Amino acid sequence: MKDLHSFGWYAARVSKHLPKEAFQPVPTRLFGGLAYLIIVVGGFLAIGLFNLHPLINLFISIVLGLSFASLGFLGHEILHGTVVRKPWLRNFLGAIAFWPLSTGPQLWRKWHNMNHHVHTQHDENDPDAWPTLEKISKTKFLRWIYKLPFIVRSLSAFLSLSVQFTAHTLKCFAIYIKDFNPKTQPKVWLQAILPWATWIGLLFVMGFGNWFFAFLLPLLIANFIVMAYISTNHRLNPLVPVNDPLANSLTVTVPKWVDIMHFNFSYHTEHHLFPAMSSKYYPLVKKHLKEMWPDRYHEMPLTKALWALIKTPRVYFQHNDLVDVSGGRMISSLGNGLDPDNLKFRNFDKTKFQSPKMEATPLNIQTTQTKSNHE
Repeated sequence: MKDLHSFGWYAARVSKHLPKEAFQPVPTRLFGGLAYLIIVVGGFLAIGLFNLHPLINLFISIVLGLSFASLGFLGHEILHGTVVRKPWLRNFLGAIAFWPLSTGPQLWRKWHNMNHHVHTQHDENDPDAWPTLEKISKTKFLRWIYKLPFIVRSLSAFLSLSVQFTAHTLKCFAIYIKDFNPKTQPKVWLQAILPWATWIGLLFVMGFGNWFFAFLLPLLIANFIVMAYISTNHRLNPLVPVNDPLANSLTVTVPKWVDIMHFNFSYHTEHHLFPAMSSKYYPLVKKHLKEMWPDRYHEMPLTKALWALIKTPRVYFQHNDLVDVSGGRMISSLGNGLDPDNLKFRNFDKTKFQSPKMEATPLNIQTTQTKSNHE
């Protein structure tokens, strides 16, 4: 791995090439949020008040899922302070945007802003980082899971994108609620409970059939869209001891109209470099990053990144490699030799994984390279 630098090191060198307005909030982003909010309310009314054909309800449900996801992307931007700066207004608008995904603004800022961004791809401190081989070896259940055939784990992980964001939100609530000041905890609890109370209340008002199309299916769709980005943001990158956005983050590319719908969420390396900057200016940041560090910068189409996730394992070994325990093989991460178009695995001695007392020492690595069986 090349020498690592902090995000501040890069920011200091890029910021002098950016216009001053790039560092100001952009409240006009709220117009997009208002449009999505109108679509959501209209979709609820259409499904709830009219006895529509199931295929029409399905179409509305897909539109609602797309809108839920886009509101989540806007909520992410709002809670970084790039739309409005006043804390109470930022939290209020962020809560509305994240309401469909049932994520409270203060939990999100604690989990995402204060932990994920500060400790990105740190094996202990980043709540979003995938586990190491040493960590899963200490848990009997995880050892069993990662001994399942690779294809089973891979496809299950891909399908589970439709629930992962909601599940991870609940997990992070359980982890971080105790870290809040006792006087603040009731507010965090309320922010977590109120959205779910809304959606459960909607179930009793609409009945299960309409509620399925109005909320449950859109939630699954939104989870999948949001996690399609989040899973590719870092999971092909190595774990790092220094928070280097060019090493630990991946920017994916999507059609321009998708970037407009999703508030430029695809520009993830840029976001980790300037989290307090509106994503409106990330294309300009990307231009300078590619000019200044073309050999460090990582990008690929979203579809290719998702396919690479399906074909590669998700357990880290010694930070830079990804290990398939059941198959007895490993592959390098981005920046360390991973080529999504030509995956080459190395063998490793999987018998070393049998003991829960496995230490973080090198396994019996064999240097013979083998072509991926999934190409």
